[in-house]
Amino acid sequence: MEPAKIDQLSVSKSLSLIENNTHSAREMIGELPERDYCVIGITGSPGAGKSSLTDRLVCISAEEKATAVIAIDPSSPFTGGAFLGDRIRMRRATEDPRIFVRSMASRGNVGGLSPSIYNAVEFLGRSGYDRIYVETVGAGQSETDIANLADIVLLVLAPGLGDDVQTMKAGIMEIGDIFVINKSDLQGAEQLASRTKAILELSGKRLPVLKTDSIKGSGLKELFKKIEEVLADFANSGRLSARRNKRNLYNNLNSAYQIIKEHYAENDKLEELIRYLLENIGR
Repeated sequence: MEPAKIDQLSVSKSLSLIENNTHSAREMIGELPERDYCVIGITGSPGAGKSSLTDRLVCISAEEKATAVIAIDPSSPFTGGAFLGDRIRMRRATEDPRIFVRSMASRGNVGGLSPSIYNAVEFLGRSGYDRIYVETVGAGQSETDIANLADIVLLVLAPGLGDDVQTMKAGIMEIGDIFVINKSDLQGAEQLASRTKAILELSGKRLPVLKTDSIKGSGLKELFKKIEEVLADFANSGRLSARRNKRNLYNNLNSAYQIIKEHYAENDKLEELIRYLLENIGR
C-alpha cells in the first residue's frame, strides 16, 4: 500500500517554529491526534558512513511507509544553525518527493541531539509519518541520548576507525539494538563483525550484527527487514511500550527545561533541577 501524502511545506514551516519556541510547540502538538509511529535512531563513530546508510535506508522505507528523516548536524559557531553536511550526503532522500528530510543543529548539546528533537519527532509522528529516522552527529560515547528518544537504535561501525575498541566501551555498547558493520567491502570488515559478535556474547547479549555497503547498496534491504522484525518483537514483548513511556517522560522534562531557558532564565535553581533530572533519570 502506498503511503499517504503529507504537506511537506506546511510541516517544514511548523518545525521551524517548534525549534525556536517550546511553548508554541507543545500547543501545536496538542492539536494533532495521537497515532502510532516508530523512531529509528542511527548513531556511531564519525566516518562510519551513517549518512549514506541512512540515505539508502529511508528510500527503502518510503516504498512502504510514510518516512521522515532528521539529520542532527554540528552547529555553526556564527549562526547556531546546522552545517547541513549530512543533508548534502543524503542526495537520494532529498531528491525523493516521498521523503521529508530535515537538518537540525545540535546547538552544542553534548548528547548528540538537538534540544528540540523530542518535540520535532512527536510532531512528525502525529503529522502522519510512520517511520522517523534520526541520525546523530557522531560523537562517540556522549551520544547515548539517542537511546532515550528512539524505539530502536542502530549502532553503525566500520573497519579502520578503531571501532573494535569503541564497541568495548559500555556507554556506547549498551545503546545498540542492531549492530551494523558498514563499508563491508573494506579489509577488516569480517574481523570487525566477528569481534563485535564475540563482545556481545561475552556481555550476555544476543543482538543482530549485519554487514552493509551503503555505497553499493548491498545489505540494506536485509537491514530494513531486520529493523521491522525487531520492532515487532519489541511490540510483542512490551519493550516498545516501555521505551515510549520513557521517551514521553524525557520529552516532558526536556520541554520544561527549554521553557525555563526561554522564559525564566533567572530561576537558576529550577533550571538546575530540571537539568539534573534530564541527565540522571533512567540511569
